[in-house]
Amino acid sequence: MFLIYFAFIVLIPILAQLKVKGAYSKYSRIASSSHMRGAEVARRILDSNGLYHVDVVETRGQLTDHYDPRSKTVRLSSANYHGHSLAAAAIAAHEVGHAIQDQEDYAALRFRHALVPVANIGSNLSWILIMVGLLAQLSGLLLLGIIFMAAAVLFQLVTLPVEFNASNRAMDQVVSLGIIRNDEERQTKKVLSAAALTYVAAAAVAVLELLRLVLIFTGMQRDE
Repeated sequence: MFLIYFAFIVLIPILAQLKVKGAYSKYSRIASSSHMRGAEVARRILDSNGLYHVDVVETRGQLTDHYDPRSKTVRLSSANYHGHSLAAAAIAAHEVGHAIQDQEDYAALRFRHALVPVANIGSNLSWILIMVGLLAQLSGLLLLGIIFMAAAVLFQLVTLPVEFNASNRAMDQVVSLGIIRNDEERQTKKVLSAAALTYVAAAAVAVLELLRLVLIFTGMQRDE
């Protein structure tokens, strides 16, 4: 039973990553009708929303695209910064979606930012406490580890509405500004949906692992 569970939580993230890479690889070879580079897409949407102060810069790596709220910067990986593809447009628009959330003080984004310190501590410390608690059969220490882990899981769950909202904003922007045509909407949505799947997979695995540990804790309590 444990082997089935372990295979399950390992396969979910792998399948999600394969889905992302497959969609990105396919649609990065299809040029958008506007033929705008990812950097131009980002700049166009930012300016249309009055976000002239937000910079768009190139960053190293593949699919390392993100919005940095501290420096108010949209960072696009080289392929998406220079690319003219539907994938580049979709990802650039998605990251600008986060910038728009930031500008509008979107509640879920603010909550996620507030959780960052707690989530970092939780993810780093939880497994130490959990492993020591399990090895030493100390239910109190295990419970403390579970509480820290729950904070990290909460961060992942809050991330879901933030990411889905950014993707919805991205679609609205690329359509309303004429960056993509109506017949390109379905393809653009596939890129955004595949990217969102990685967050769903991570959250699902985290919740399952948390539930497993809670069951172990309740079993230890009964034995005591």
